[in-house]
Amino acid sequence: MGDVAIDFCHVYKKFTRGEKFDSLRDFIPYLTRKMFSTTSNGDLREKEFWAVKDVSFQLKFGEAIGIIGPNGAGKSTILKLLSGILLPTNGTYKINGRLSALIEVGAGFHPDLTGKENIFLNGAILGMTREQIRKKYDSIVEFSELEDFIDTPVKRYSSGMYARLGFSVAVHVDPQILLVDEVLSVGDISFQQKCLNKMQEIINGGTTIIFISHNIPAVIKLCPKTILLNRGAIHQFGETKDVCRHYYNISSQKWRGTEENHFELENVELFSSNGNPATAFRPGDPARVRFVIGSKIGINNLVMSFFIKRSDGMIVFDASSDIIGQRCYSFSEGERKSVDLSFNVNLPQGTYYVGMNLFDPGKGFYLYKDEVIEFYVDAPKTEGYAFLDLKW
Repeated sequence: MGDVAIDFCHVYKKFTRGEKFDSLRDFIPYLTRKMFSTTSNGDLREKEFWAVKDVSFQLKFGEAIGIIGPNGAGKSTILKLLSGILLPTNGTYKINGRLSALIEVGAGFHPDLTGKENIFLNGAILGMTREQIRKKYDSIVEFSELEDFIDTPVKRYSSGMYARLGFSVAVHVDPQILLVDEVLSVGDISFQQKCLNKMQEIINGGTTIIFISHNIPAVIKLCPKTILLNRGAIHQFGETKDVCRHYYNISSQKWRGTEENHFELENVELFSSNGNPATAFRPGDPARVRFVIGSKIGINNLVMSFFIKRSDGMIVFDASSDIIGQRCYSFSEGERKSVDLSFNVNLPQGTYYVGMNLFDPGKGFYLYKDEVIEFYVDAPKTEGYAFLDLKW
């Protein structure tokens, strides 16, 4: 266990919907009921629900893990448990090392104190001596880019300025464990990238990071492994690209219609410029995909959508026929249509998947097919979502 930073073992946390205490008079009867209640930790009373349900994971020093999932999945509750803000209903967890948490914008700041005063206050809360804070002070201010506002009371700061200062203090206290919630989303794009680079730097230095974010590309870039939470429980845990791809797939399902049994995608093929079937391309190569669709009903004015996804599930291109092609599709009962789409493969190196759907903008999907064919792009190493054939 010497190299284990976090051991989170079968943890449960339950809350009560709508529970609120405005006075000690309301709170004392609640405590009395709770003390004499015969309900065990494994059961739920009326209005109770599991915010975290039987969650287990273990992290070593120098590892980074992402936690993703829809709103209300239990992500922030786990970080509040780890940071000691909440206590578990059941289960145990152990923290081995100095922990720094960035969970809420402005947490640990006093609104009437200046940025400078709050650096010393926040540093002290995180376990630093005054001399240690003084040695780090210039680096904290420089990283936060708040030199012009450091003597201003933080109650006059924007949420983005709060996040800058909070993150800067959190990463400069030499934490062994860093917890980061979605708070970084309030900053501008350049500062978010600066924070991601800093987190990668301290991971390389042996710091353990738990990173919660709806920014899936950032999770993929920073965390080799990721937990997907749903309704407080672990839905999937594994390699980040696999987990994120699964998350993208299940997220798209809620948009699917109930009329899909009226259509069938009978065949799909991908061709190169010479008309031969192909599964590998170079950037800029012409390509053509053919969908063969059968209909069991007669229907007019359906829109066709065509999309391409990366291997991690992120959609890098999505277009619909009514906007790009200025056309819709009509089917008679029993009709079989062949639809060809031509495009240039202006994509970076990697594995990609083609998908398509038919939908009525007012009624929903009639056919939704995800990842129906796979292809690979062989290209020089670049960053981003598109490939431009640059001439220097």
